[in-house]
Order: sequence, then C-alpha cells, then structure tokens
Amino acid sequence: MRSAPPLLTERLLLRSLILEDATDVQRLAGDRDIAATLPNMPHPYEDGMAEKWIRSCYGQFEKDEALNFAITLRTDKNLIGGIALRLNPKNKNGELGYWIGKPYWNCGYATEAAKAVVAYSFEVLKLNRLHAKHFKRNVASGQVLEKIGMRYEGCFRQHVKKWDNFEDLMGYGMLKADFDAKVV
Repeated sequence: MRSAPPLLTERLLLRSLILEDATDVQRLAGDRDIAATLPNMPHPYEDGMAEKWIRSCYGQFEKDEALNFAITLRTDKNLIGGIALRLNPKNKNGELGYWIGKPYWNCGYATEAAKAVVAYSFEVLKLNRLHAKHFKRNVASGQVLEKIGMRYEGCFRQHVKKWDNFEDLMGYGMLKADFDAKVV
C-alpha cells in the first residue's frame, strides 16, 4: 500500500495516518469544540468511526483524490491533529483542511503544518492553486490561512448546515505565483 511522504517541520512530523492512530483521533476529534469548527466532523465521535475514516484515507490516496496526514510532534511522536489536501488533478488545484486537538490550540501547530503542505503542494505536486474555507465564527482558522499566504476571496453565505444552523463559509485561495513571490 502506498503512503503519503513524511513532511518535517521544525516541531512537527506530518505522516500518513495508520490504524494505530484511531484511539488518538477519536479522543481528540471527539471533542465537541473540535467538531463544532468543521462541517463534516461528527459528534459524538463513536467507536469505529476513526478506523473507518483512516481506511477511507488509504482509498483516497490510492485514487489520487487526497493526501491525509497525521500531525505529530517530532519530540514524542504524539498525534495532535490532522491535515488534508483534497486533490483536483484535472484543474491542478487542491483544497486544504485541518484540525488540531484542543490541548494543542494556540501553539502555532496548524500554521506550521499548513505551511509544509502548501510548499509540498506547489513544489512537489506542481499544483497551480490551493483553496480553503472556514466557518465565519472560527476566526482563528482564518488567521492561519492568512499567515500561510492565502488571500480572502469571499463569503459563501449560509453554505452549510451544522447542527441545525446554517453557517457562512469564508473562502481563501492561493496561486502558485503567489507562493513563488512569497518564497523569493
């Protein structure tokens, strides 16, 4: 079985998810505060859901539909979150999505992981564009997207329904030319 290449940052190792991660995924992603920030994160996060999700990640990778990384600390290899890149090869673009376990919020880990995936997307995968969305009320996620060089592109008003509420999604994007200009 193929797996995503490991990506190293100063403090993090981004690697393919493995079934042994299921307990940590369920514990961290099962927090209601995490689920509240993501359109498709279930709550409660029941037994077996993490294993099913990790297996689906394998299939998405095999079909070149997505790369899903476990975000782990380099020091102790503890899983602290996840970051994904959903691919659209025909249009050479990808959609970035991520979550960080609540005990690890406000440490800069999402920004650090996202920078690594952005660089990989443009330098190795040769994508032309990346985009991402976040709930309007999740201001911290917007700050992460701005820190990695994405530009605000607009609001998708009441675009998704989360727990009986229609949520606005804030859209951000970045072109390879934007990345190249920032790197130089």
